[in-house]
Amino acid sequence: VAAFEALGGVPEFVVPDNLKAAVIRAAFKQSDVPSLNRSYRELAGFYGLKIDPAPARQPQKKGKVESAVNYIKCNFVAPRTLTDIDSSNVELTKWVDLTAGRRDHGTTGKKPLLVFEAEERHTLKALPTKPYVLIVWKKAKVQRDSHVLFDRRVYSVPWRLLGQRLWVRATPSSVEIYADDTRVATHPRRGDSRRATIDSHLPTHRAELRQRDPEYWKQRADAMGPVVGAYIREVFDSDLVLSQLRAVQRIIATLDAYPNERAVAACRRARYFGLFRAGGIDRILKDHLDQDPLPTLVAPASANQATARFARTAAELMAIPVEAYNEPC
Repeated sequence: VAAFEALGGVPEFVVPDNLKAAVIRAAFKQSDVPSLNRSYRELAGFYGLKIDPAPARQPQKKGKVESAVNYIKCNFVAPRTLTDIDSSNVELTKWVDLTAGRRDHGTTGKKPLLVFEAEERHTLKALPTKPYVLIVWKKAKVQRDSHVLFDRRVYSVPWRLLGQRLWVRATPSSVEIYADDTRVATHPRRGDSRRATIDSHLPTHRAELRQRDPEYWKQRADAMGPVVGAYIREVFDSDLVLSQLRAVQRIIATLDAYPNERAVAACRRARYFGLFRAGGIDRILKDHLDQDPLPTLVAPASANQATARFARTAAELMAIPVEAYNEPC
């Protein structure tokens, strides 16, 4: 990018050596097809240039490059004491303009800067109007929670891709995830949370489990009926120390699997017997106990209820002498 800006244009071809930043798999034989680094391909596509990797193990085919490197080492680096990168770049710019660019080239016999201005600059393509944004590609494996890890943040993908290795394409503002060449997810690059999750990426039975607010689950229970809502609140309050969120999630998941009238009846029975564990609801529904009538409570006698003719209170019975029971008949 810096080279194109310095030249003021883009060449038609770039011939890189087979470094991994450019070429993932080199072509060692004529029949081989080189494989380019995906980020390098993005750069080439942005500038509209072609990549023509140098043949592997054939340094004579890029001798001009090697010769230029040697010239810079001997003519610029060796005579100077370079202390830091900024001052070195200033010195290098002056050296290119005043020395390297105005010397008589050993092969052409011409001054390189004059040749560039007269013959080469007009062959360059214009620079794009927008600045190039670095795009990073990285392989990532889909974990059991339907997320991939990239740059210390996790991003969701469709759950059917569990265990597969996908491509992550990251710009400063977005993260796109590809299965082969098909984009399967798009997320913002930044966020307040370490996790970026799209609910539709998760299995149906797990998407709702992301909700950690008790009020959400109370509202879910209220939607099934007031009896269910009251029961779920009692479950939350059944332990003053241990959170009952997981128990509530399991109970509601169980109730969702049955008709609403059975769910209401099961909660009514669980409240009657004080069963506030998910296993209690499971057993009631599996054993069809929700369809049995609840036991009838016997109401205590009221104060004005008529007393049976021969009824005695405990005090009256205790007042009778023991001898009275031992009289001969």
